[in-house]
Amino acid sequence: MAIFAVTYKYIDDPELVNQIRPPHRVWLQELLDQGVLLVSGPMVNRAASLLIFRSDSAEDLSALLDQDPLEVAGVISERMIEEWNTVFGPWS
Repeated sequence: MAIFAVTYKYIDDPELVNQIRPPHRVWLQELLDQGVLLVSGPMVNRAASLLIFRSDSAEDLSALLDQDPLEVAGVISERMIEEWNTVFGPWS
């Protein structure tokens, strides 16, 4: 399995994003418990997040991310999935 870095950028509606955040976090916790999600969290100074996943392919991960409550609600304005070559650290 490969490691992927995913970035989300959110629409300019913090109230709506905050409204959808609780089911999004429940969904992420399930993926963390399954070992699919490795780490995630919001950026400090901008409306975006970084998520690190383990997946067989970018296509499989994209299909999974389509189920994210934030995606379903339409609050992600941009999603980038990049395979990440981890050289050092716990996932290398």
